[in-house]
Amino acid sequence: MEPRRILVVDDEIDFLETIVNRLRKRGMTAEGVASGREAVRRIGEAPFDVVLLDIKMPGGMDGIEVLREIKQQRPDTAVILLTGHASLETSMEGMELGAFDYLLKPMRFEELLKKIAAALEK
Repeated sequence: MEPRRILVVDDEIDFLETIVNRLRKRGMTAEGVASGREAVRRIGEAPFDVVLLDIKMPGGMDGIEVLREIKQQRPDTAVILLTGHASLETSMEGMELGAFDYLLKPMRFEELLKKIAAALEK
């Protein structure tokens, strides 16, 4: 079985690198990008099993816009929204647009792994 491909999208570089490294240590093929535009470009180039997507990002394209693009280009990709702003309303909007689930940052890594496993089972 091929390793699962995970794309992590977050403008907080330390968080991004930490999550990518920890996922790789668990045998997943993980890569990270720091902007919504870069995420859309990567999704267009290659499929990912799961995208971990920060909702609040600067640079002209927030997580909800990126989610719309992902679902348009690759509707079967599971998207888990991440937010450090406890924006339940925005998270619910994301769920309505097709996100698999959401987590509030900071989260325990084990909790994130459980959400990824559930997304991969769908």
